[in-house]
Amino acid sequence: MGRPKITVVGAGNVGATCAHWAAARELADVVLVDIVEGMPQGKALDLMQARPILGFNVEVVGTNAYDATRNSDITIITSGIPRKPGMSREDLIETNKNIVSQVTRQVMAKSPDTFIIVVANPLDAMCYVAKKVSGLPRERVMGMAGILDSARYRCFIAMELDVAVEEIQAMVLGGHGDDMVPVVSATNISGVPLTDLLAPERIAALVERTRKGGGEIVALLKTGSAYYAPAAAAVQMAEAILKDQKRLVLVSAYLTGEYGLKDLYFGVPVILGKGGVEKILTLKLTRDEEAMLQKSAAAVAKTRDELKM
Repeated sequence: MGRPKITVVGAGNVGATCAHWAAARELADVVLVDIVEGMPQGKALDLMQARPILGFNVEVVGTNAYDATRNSDITIITSGIPRKPGMSREDLIETNKNIVSQVTRQVMAKSPDTFIIVVANPLDAMCYVAKKVSGLPRERVMGMAGILDSARYRCFIAMELDVAVEEIQAMVLGGHGDDMVPVVSATNISGVPLTDLLAPERIAALVERTRKGGGEIVALLKTGSAYYAPAAAAVQMAEAILKDQKRLVLVSAYLTGEYGLKDLYFGVPVILGKGGVEKILTLKLTRDEEAMLQKSAAAVAKTRDELKM
């Protein structure tokens, strides 16, 4: 039977960190793919040399081709370009649509039964591209966004209240962007509603900080964007599938009528297990949350339409 295999496409900060978290947790053998010669090979060798220190025994291979990815159980797509100064959103969409299409075709040629986890931006749109190009059912193509957005929200609540992060249950729905919807009505600290512990204006500030969470890091780093937490989130999704954990997590999933939305990838709570997205859960939202969700959906639909697929 051998160990499971995870392929990570794109050996930049996010991709290399996915390989790091996955290998250190001994989830699977890892194949790191990138078009830059030597880079995935060098990072893979460096991770292999960490094995005696941290005591993990999976194989990590770096490559510029797709042969080594054959029969991957899971494929994490991080490749794509970040937006550069002077580039419009449309430029970014067109370039990354081409990259994600090409990658998906090459992955599918070697691993027709893989699960695809998309991390490339604009996230919800790139999931749509991967689904269209792969022809896979919706259970097998998903995007990493909600776990990260929820983690940021939980982190900020923990910092504010000075409580353990494990105690905080929170969800962030919607598109991965400024219109995301932190669901305050479903936020609690070991069962105690957040609204009992914090004043409305403090909650509003945390919600706002969550929405701008990625931008805050970009502004601090000045070159590049977040990678530790996004990679950890993608690997948590891979782990839930490989270990059939049936975790209730937030992912960008393809909707066919849930939340009144159709033919679009959108951040929703799902049960993630060996079947991939095994179930999509529909939450009861307040009227305000529902309105924010529809606003977020309109923004995601606009980007999807720009793909012209």
